[in-house]
Amino acid sequence: MALGVDALVGDPQGWPHPVTLMGRAIGAYDRRTNRDALGPGGLRIRGMLLAIGIPLMAGGATWILIWGLGRVWSPLALATAIWITSTTVAWKGLGDAGLEVYHALTQGLPTARRAVGQIVGRDTDHLSEKDVIRAAVETLAENIVDGIVAPIVYAVVGGAALAIAYRAVNTLDSMVGYRDARYRDFGWASARLDDVMNFIPARLTVALLWVGMAILRLAPRQAWRTMRRDARRHPSPNAGIPEAMMAGGLGVRLGGLNYYGGVPSHRAELGDATRPLEPEDILRAVRVVHWTGVIIGLVLVAVGVCLWSAAQ
Repeated sequence: MALGVDALVGDPQGWPHPVTLMGRAIGAYDRRTNRDALGPGGLRIRGMLLAIGIPLMAGGATWILIWGLGRVWSPLALATAIWITSTTVAWKGLGDAGLEVYHALTQGLPTARRAVGQIVGRDTDHLSEKDVIRAAVETLAENIVDGIVAPIVYAVVGGAALAIAYRAVNTLDSMVGYRDARYRDFGWASARLDDVMNFIPARLTVALLWVGMAILRLAPRQAWRTMRRDARRHPSPNAGIPEAMMAGGLGVRLGGLNYYGGVPSHRAELGDATRPLEPEDILRAVRVVHWTGVIIGLVLVAVGVCLWSAAQ
């Protein structure tokens, strides 16, 4: 039901969102405690407290809220759990963001750069059209794990409370999990915890992408072979899996030179350049995103029907 809510309405502008509250708390803690005078050891300790505290508080508050509402009226508790879980999923938002970049390309490169700059962390002011496409396809692939698969996996395991705790970990990684001078020590625990939390979901994503690509008649076998060969080259133990599969499925090469705050960073190249990247690759990646969500939904419905039948 949470998947359905996200697919229909996504995250409407102006609506309250738990990630906003978590982001404010993380930002406030960062400003007050991330100071060079503490030294590397002190920064790691402060960062560990942040990495543990925010998910525990977010998950605990969610559990208490739903438990309390359940004591008053169980349908209200169920509706709240569905809504909170839906906020941890980014199925609609991810697809819409990809389409926005695709349509922006028809309006000129400056517009496309601004559009892709909304969904990637790299510098976008001087990207070529090919690099805009690459950035969009890479972020669509990577976010299939933390935007769709992982939150649903944790919702299945531990309900809305565990799903929101996962989203807290993911938000921490996106805000402080960098390797630059400011966050190398302070954000170390957040980045490692995100790696751990995404380890199993990233590997479950392999099957989902394989089925989705088979339905879309892309190249699932080539996607599998590319993932087996190239995924380990990515600096992330998890992001390389969906990115390599996407590269293989589309028959393109991802990775290469990016800039972050003006500092060059060369990412390992994934896939074979059997053809150049083209704007339609963004649409293909968006379709893969949507089919991933559909397949997860169908699996959940099937499992639910089986459990319900067994209970009769």
